[in-house]
Amino acid sequence: MNVKKFVAPTAREALHKLKEILGPDAIILSNRGLAGGGVEIMAVAAREMAALAPSPVPLKDVAPRIVGGSTLAAPAAHGEDDYTVSLSSAPAAVPVTQKAVQAASLSAASPERVQTAVQRPAAAVAPLASRPMPRIDAPANPEPRAEAEVVPASVMAEIRALRQIVEQHLAGFAFGEAARREPAKTEVLRQMLDTGFSPQLARDLLDGVPADFDARQAQTWAKSAADRALRTLGSDHDIIERGGVFALVGPTGVGKTTTTAKLAARCVLRHGAAKLALVTTDGYRIGAHEQLRIYGRILGVSVHLVKDGDDLRQTLADLSHKHMVLVDTMGMSQRDRLVTEQIGMLADCGVQRLLLLSATSRGDTMDDVVRAYNGPDLAGCILTKVDEAASLAPALDVVMRHQLKLHYISNGQRVPEDLHLPNRAYLLHRAFKDAPESSPHRFDGIEPGLVMANAGMAAAGGRRG
Repeated sequence: MNVKKFVAPTAREALHKLKEILGPDAIILSNRGLAGGGVEIMAVAAREMAALAPSPVPLKDVAPRIVGGSTLAAPAAHGEDDYTVSLSSAPAAVPVTQKAVQAASLSAASPERVQTAVQRPAAAVAPLASRPMPRIDAPANPEPRAEAEVVPASVMAEIRALRQIVEQHLAGFAFGEAARREPAKTEVLRQMLDTGFSPQLARDLLDGVPADFDARQAQTWAKSAADRALRTLGSDHDIIERGGVFALVGPTGVGKTTTTAKLAARCVLRHGAAKLALVTTDGYRIGAHEQLRIYGRILGVSVHLVKDGDDLRQTLADLSHKHMVLVDTMGMSQRDRLVTEQIGMLADCGVQRLLLLSATSRGDTMDDVVRAYNGPDLAGCILTKVDEAASLAPALDVVMRHQLKLHYISNGQRVPEDLHLPNRAYLLHRAFKDAPESSPHRFDGIEPGLVMANAGMAAAGGRRG
């Protein structure tokens, strides 16, 4: 017996395939729904099944009857139960028995409606057998059904590229129209993008600028909005005065050990060496522990090396009488899985974290760092290498968008001179300082509009994702 399998998205399509290959009198052996969607039907030609049947019954006598819109098989001989064929999505199979053979003939089954398998006594359907039952034959030449086609990846890539080109052109037109209607706002937007502000923050800071403002007034508006968004701590909230346990965290190369020494020197100058203790968890980097010990000897402060969370908890308990304890941590990539372990260890010990951000990094890199190190125990941030940065716009942009508290800025290697409380006027002046005319990083023409369009597309893609 040659059993064939037919798979299609719907039962109707599977029936059409079955009829085209095996004919309208084919016998369905089983059907089931597939996990990923679709229907699977196992069937055999009527002539082969009839040859296997112990008591062959003419197919015309066992063709399904349609009564009152329901498809029923004729009552079987010798008082046997009657069955109908199931093509529902439930993964139920029709048993391969003589009763199933008699009920599964497709000579009169309509692909539009094949009901769930129902077992009924022959006596219950006997009155129906006396009625004249119409026979529905499949069309002699059924029209071929077009199969669904999967769009190739190359075609989808071309469609996306075409969409991007269209959106960029529309963005250029929109930017040109905005420049015509609000020239001052558009010029300040270009300046902010030149200096390194993100399109998102630039839009937010320029939101609500009156149309009759000139360029100077529009920039003043944006600076005022940035001043309100920038969160800094003044001298009355200096952590040196308040004291506590703070850990300096961040990626490699941002200056954690040097900044720890600067904070330690400020604390010693105000409260004395007896009120301070230094702790390091950096037992991996060569010379890291010794570097902090050198600073400790110069300042007259004890330095403690801890290896794990239990060691840190015990050390902090022994140092609970200190006004301030500074913890220098091991630097690691923001994408390192150990970052999560480090955050959990410090949180379990009740340590507040200060995140160090390098002002020389790109804005998207600093975004990645903040996302990795953020958490409820993050007390704020410290900007380092301010003296090496061409613009402070990317760093302040990240601080404002993530609503971080800016505690200090570091602008050199000298200890402790090159650590300062944030000067808001100075920082905003550096951030809004326009790029030189000769700078290759200045935007020209409709390029700011293209940048804004790409940023909007990326934001929309993130929301869909």
